[in-house]
Amino acid sequence: MSGAIPLVDLKTNYRSIEAEVRAAVDRVLDSGQYILGPEVETFEREYAAFAGVKHCVGVANGTDAVELVVRAAGLTRHDEVLVPANSFVASALAVERAGAKVKLVDCTWDSLLDVEACEARHGPDVRAVMPVHLFGQCADLEAVAAYAHKHGLVVLEDAAQSQGASRNGRGAGSVGLGAGTSFYPGKNLGAYGDAGAVLTQDDAFARKVRALRNYGSEVKYSHPETGFNSRLDPVQAAVLRVKLKHLGRWNEQRRAAARRYDEFLAGLPEVTRPQTLEGNVHVFHLYVVRLPEAKRDRVLAAMQADGLGVAVHYPAPIHLQGAFKHLGFRAGDFPVAEALARQMVSLPLYPELTVEQQARVVASLKKALTAG
Repeated sequence: MSGAIPLVDLKTNYRSIEAEVRAAVDRVLDSGQYILGPEVETFEREYAAFAGVKHCVGVANGTDAVELVVRAAGLTRHDEVLVPANSFVASALAVERAGAKVKLVDCTWDSLLDVEACEARHGPDVRAVMPVHLFGQCADLEAVAAYAHKHGLVVLEDAAQSQGASRNGRGAGSVGLGAGTSFYPGKNLGAYGDAGAVLTQDDAFARKVRALRNYGSEVKYSHPETGFNSRLDPVQAAVLRVKLKHLGRWNEQRRAAARRYDEFLAGLPEVTRPQTLEGNVHVFHLYVVRLPEAKRDRVLAAMQADGLGVAVHYPAPIHLQGAFKHLGFRAGDFPVAEALARQMVSLPLYPELTVEQQARVVASLKKALTAG
């Protein structure tokens, strides 16, 4: 067996920008400004411009970002937020941490929020809908907006996996009242530790989030409301500023790798390739295929034994997680999300992935499918 191929290769990525990163970190260390300050403010302006929003507010991580979005929207324990059942658990945890109620809905076969399912689950306490732009592409935001307008709901976005994605010319995180994003190291734009941000077009919403992230304070030692310590630190902001300069190119490299996977897998009828919704620019945070349920786990194990960093995102939908057993759901309640959890496999994908590496991944997949 030749060398292992990871799901994400952060070491190779770092080596390509090492000198820039070290210079940026040294700049922060030399400044003596280690909490908020000009480095964070400059990154916030640069990322807001990149994302096509008026405001970016840097926070400690992506989960905090979503929680602060829910809190800044004024949602309370009486209010329900519609969340897709097949996201990472943090999407729902953040809503509950903010004090609102999670109301789960099923997804489409594209792994995105099902607006028809939202209509079916709609009730008098629903106050917001939160599409998750999963795996690198936007949900159908026009359909979400139409549903929200019909019922007078707030649209909030979970844009943790979609830095640089867009739909019909509008960037992920730019459509709703507010959006949370994550700069977890493995994201398309990843820090070297935890980091996140809130995006919004609304001035008052941005001021609210800035206060909430800093003990509820806009003025030092004045705390008119309960807030948190959830600030993006300058070292991570400096790293993100370096990487943001390269993100457009890296996203194009991801798209090129996804196209190669599409070509390599075209002759395998048992493999369902990811589809890009019309109007979307996909940034392929993950390249997720679907396999026959009877073969998925065996194929996954065989490919991992070959040294390939294949994985499942996510092996259990939110409603089947112990943290949400209080919602009272059982297996079978969200059939599409559950079927996807039994079928999906994420193949290695990162900007530096070579054609030869992809060919090896596909050869291993073919071999595993036909074995036994």
